Amino acid sequence: NPGSGICVTSQVLILIYLMLIVFSFASQVRYSVPEEMVRGTLVGNIAKDLGVDSQRLKTGRARVYTEEGTEYIELNVNKGLLVIKERIDREQLCGKITPCSLNYQVVLESPMELHRVSIEIIDINDNDPTFESQSFQLEIIESSLSGALFSLPSAVDSDVGINSLKSYALTPNEHFNLKIRVEPDGSNSVSLLLEKPLDRERQEEFSLLLTAVDGGERQRSGTVEIKITVLDANDNAPIFTQELYKATVLENSPVGSVLIRVYANDADKDMNGKIKYFISHISNNAQNLFEMNPDTGEIKLVGPTDYENNKMYEMTVQAKDYGGHVSSSKVIVEVIDVNDNAPFINLMSLSSQISEDSLPGTVIAMINVQDKDSDRNGKVSCVIGNDIPFKLKSSLDHFYALETDAFLDREKTSQYNITILARDEGEPTLSATHTITLDITDVNDNSPKFEQLHYKTHITENNSPGSSFFSVRAKDDDSGINSRISYFIQETRVSNMSISSFVSINSDEGDLYAVRSFDYELLNHFQVSVTAKDGGSPALSATVIIDVFVQDQNDNAPEILYPVLNKGFPVAEYLPRTADVGSLVTKIIAVDRDFGQNAWLSYKIIKTTDPTLLEVGLYNGELRTLRQITEKDSTKQRLSILVEDNSGEPSHSATVTVNIAITDNFALALSEFNDFTQEQVAEGDLTFFLVISLVIVSFLFITFIIVLTSLKFYKWRRSKYFNECSNGTLPVIPYYPPRYAEVGATGTLCHVYNYEVCLSTDSGNGTKISVEIKISSNVNSNPTFTCRRSNRLKIAYLNARSIKNKAREWELHVTECN
Repeated sequence: NPGSGICVTSQVLILIYLMLIVFSFASQVRYSVPEEMVRGTLVGNIAKDLGVDSQRLKTGRARVYTEEGTEYIELNVNKGLLVIKERIDREQLCGKITPCSLNYQVVLESPMELHRVSIEIIDINDNDPTFESQSFQLEIIESSLSGALFSLPSAVDSDVGINSLKSYALTPNEHFNLKIRVEPDGSNSVSLLLEKPLDRERQEEFSLLLTAVDGGERQRSGTVEIKITVLDANDNAPIFTQELYKATVLENSPVGSVLIRVYANDADKDMNGKIKYFISHISNNAQNLFEMNPDTGEIKLVGPTDYENNKMYEMTVQAKDYGGHVSSSKVIVEVIDVNDNAPFINLMSLSSQISEDSLPGTVIAMINVQDKDSDRNGKVSCVIGNDIPFKLKSSLDHFYALETDAFLDREKTSQYNITILARDEGEPTLSATHTITLDITDVNDNSPKFEQLHYKTHITENNSPGSSFFSVRAKDDDSGINSRISYFIQETRVSNMSISSFVSINSDEGDLYAVRSFDYELLNHFQVSVTAKDGGSPALSATVIIDVFVQDQNDNAPEILYPVLNKGFPVAEYLPRTADVGSLVTKIIAVDRDFGQNAWLSYKIIKTTDPTLLEVGLYNGELRTLRQITEKDSTKQRLSILVEDNSGEPSHSATVTVNIAITDNFALALSEFNDFTQEQVAEGDLTFFLVISLVIVSFLFITFIIVLTSLKFYKWRRSKYFNECSNGTLPVIPYYPPRYAEVGATGTLCHVYNYEVCLSTDSGNGTKISVEIKISSNVNSNPTFTCRRSNRLKIAYLNARSIKNKAREWELHVTECN
């Protein structure tokens, strides 16, 4: 019994629709699962069916990859199970195509494995049969004979198999019945059968209900209202020349192309035989794609077709005469593929960075290449460039592994742009490219490098502790933490002390700091060993030596070595009265612990008993006589000599007092020397007493007395010397004592001449004064003249007037002597 067979089959499917059928061969597994299952429904134990340990799924980072674009299935890696990820609608996924299958690949890494999984989606009865509209208009001429057939709208059921449309039912009526016919393509068409002739005068309209029922266990149905209008006389209906028309169209055909022309005959004449063509039914995917000429029956393309979306279109065309007779025929349009789709590159797995010490053969990416075209148009080859250390390795059709082909060096190339080219075999050939940016991560394989192999630097003595005096820099070709350099001072000994007590270093910047204040006289040179260490693991380092030279400063005053002090007082020097001009009296010996220019000393007299008697060498400190000693010269001469390091900045100085006894009798000189010493002691006591007295009595009163006395004394002395210098002079007798060359302010060499000038007064007594003339080699400059008295240290100023510059002759006029 056919009916009972269908029932049994339905019951068996209902009982086993949750069972999974697994086919395992050649790493390929098949399952079946009903549609519309809820999220989390078990599909199968993929680990068991593939014979793979669940731990392998975890370590291999197993995942499901599909070319369909939508992931309906997901993998539970912990349990090794395939489960439903989202609801599956078989009708949306496959339409009328059976069987309906989903194809997946299970991908594992380390090592790379691919397993195919095919899941068949079993249809369930979840769709009602539907008509194109809720009502259908039908006109029947009253002259229609019994047995006439009239086409009715067919219902559409999205389900397939036993769940698809199975039968129709019509509201009982004495005039009409249903007739179902199986079409050549296997579908059913329904027609209205006239069983009893109509009489428009008795009943002009009929309203019937057409019900479509599917074959599911719980049947579903859909209805349409049939409204019949009875017309007058036209007893011949149009008849198509073919029950099924087939046409083909290229998917890139231009809009407006004529696909096919259908033709129907009507035996009636005149208006009753004139036919109009129209499309009565068309599938949803063909809406707005085709248009029919109602007069000629030509079907034109009015929209773009796409082979990848739909390979075939179906439509029902009708021919209707003016009398209302209608006949139907089916038209099938097949779409022919052209190479209009470029390949598509899909990255299944990608590592955006890789270590530079990776071995050749390391997998960077898994690539799947697709092309929606078919046959040769969809056959794709994939390549990359030849000038990079990478290669493509194919494991399955349309699957590639991108691997390293050589050792990498980040310091040479830190980033690669790998362009993948996919090209099909169609005409014309289409291609696609995808660029992968791969960063090479660093490993610590480069040591730090200093800018120089050896450094020299200077630091000024008396520096401030904590001040920076030098910086070292090292570079590391690595990156990140591997290039982060820290600086350290190696432990060494300087003057039996740790180097850390002399200098320190900023570990981040490499700046050297003085820990202490340096003294050139104690330490003028030492070495520092600096190590630069990077932050890698293991760390790499480099060492450089820095020579540090301490620069001298003028921080020491001259020290007088001779003459030495005896009980706090300088030892007296003896000068015989018979000493010649230029005789050496004594030599001031001084030293300066500084270095270089800071230790250059100069000597000059800042205070003397008689400025005309003695002079000191500017640079050698030799004290010599300027003239012959006379009877009027005091036997006790005291000089204060300043020793100064003029080249220093700032300059330092020391003062020494020289006592000179002029005598030819050594015993008498010794007595005078003792008196000299006692006078110095007495003067010291008196000074101390006066200071105490001035503080006790009255500072203001004593100051007034001293000022008044000084003014009186100054006037008296001035008038006395003026009288002595106001008379005529005797001839000038030149002499030439040895002198040291001096450089004038103009930068020219000066010549010095000394003269003795005798001046006489009205009383007939003559007074000798010493005149020093300095003549510059510059003929345009006037000489300078000085006049020194031999007994009172008073200076007579002379004005000079140039008479003949070129002859270098001058007149001397004494204008004032005070």
